[in-house]
Amino acid sequence: MTRVWVLMALSLAMPSLMAQAPIAAPPQIGASSYMLIDHSSGRILAASNPDERVEPASLTKLLTAYTAFHAIRQGQISLDDQVLVSEKAWRMEGSRMFIEVGTTVSVEDLFRGMIIQSGNDASVALAEHVAGTEEAFVDLMNQHASMLGMSSSSFRNTTGLPDPDHYVTARDIGVLARAIIKEFPEYYSWYSELEFTYNEISQYNRNALLTRDESVDGLKTGHTNSAGYCLVTSAERSGMRLISVVTGMSSPRAREDGSLALLNYGYRNFETHKLYGRAEPITSARVWKGEPAEVTLGLTSDVFVTVPRGRYDALEAVMDFGGELMAPVADGDVVGSVKVTLDEEELASAPLVALHEVGLASLWTRLKDELTLWLQ
Repeated sequence: MTRVWVLMALSLAMPSLMAQAPIAAPPQIGASSYMLIDHSSGRILAASNPDERVEPASLTKLLTAYTAFHAIRQGQISLDDQVLVSEKAWRMEGSRMFIEVGTTVSVEDLFRGMIIQSGNDASVALAEHVAGTEEAFVDLMNQHASMLGMSSSSFRNTTGLPDPDHYVTARDIGVLARAIIKEFPEYYSWYSELEFTYNEISQYNRNALLTRDESVDGLKTGHTNSAGYCLVTSAERSGMRLISVVTGMSSPRAREDGSLALLNYGYRNFETHKLYGRAEPITSARVWKGEPAEVTLGLTSDVFVTVPRGRYDALEAVMDFGGELMAPVADGDVVGSVKVTLDEEELASAPLVALHEVGLASLWTRLKDELTLWLQ
């Protein structure tokens, strides 16, 4: 295999000779489990028991929303649909948006009632509108969880009410939060709305960090007696978005203070950079027997890395090519890979693809290239 060392598109320097500054230990926040993750790169910056099974309480509604968002995208429902409220939805216990049996409510209002007011009644009504029954909708939820790679979670309802077979992990919830923000930005602003009024009843968003820190714009609280106080928080400062997941806290204030401590730790100690953009030309490669004789190479998606503050200049990138490249080459063909490392730790990798097609050259050029390759 041919290995070619290259400088990044952002003109990274060679590894710094300066010693790496130490990074403080993550804060101790009293959670049964927690995780702090960079949204863009996916790098985990701090974690405690991230794979421990825990009750999600109303964090469940993140997956309820994600599943219903997909139903909108697939044209199965629309925000303007009027939903007839069933007796089951009306009778739901716990937090509610106070919809009334036999009345109709728009899908958009149900989303707001579920996201802002954490309405269990809204969750069930929305599920029934999408799939006919809550049970059928839960099957869809578990399918989406599986496709996202949430391999340690299991869902039995749309609300988060306790059930022995209803559980998640902090790691899986972090995966879900990233997916919501990335895949459905058009609905994400609902998670930062401070208040929603329905049926002449106004309720405030239970995520008090929305008013304590201006960088916080989501996502969801959760609480039952058995689950404790849970919170998934997303914040953006100077273009860097972090997501924290805390579970099993002792009080609403504790989950807020713990989440904010994690976010501050992440922003003080790490920085995230976009190294390459999707379809951005990175380099070119010789194409034997092809016309043109070179192909421009790039990536199929953006590449981000998160590094300790001050270590950006120590990044290294290597491009690997699997031997000589022969025509024809189709647009999008994978011809190698890009790997980004810091102190020999791989931070990111992505397939290197052709950004345009290369056809066969003339017979004379192909014969000449054949001879050149033979002589080599």
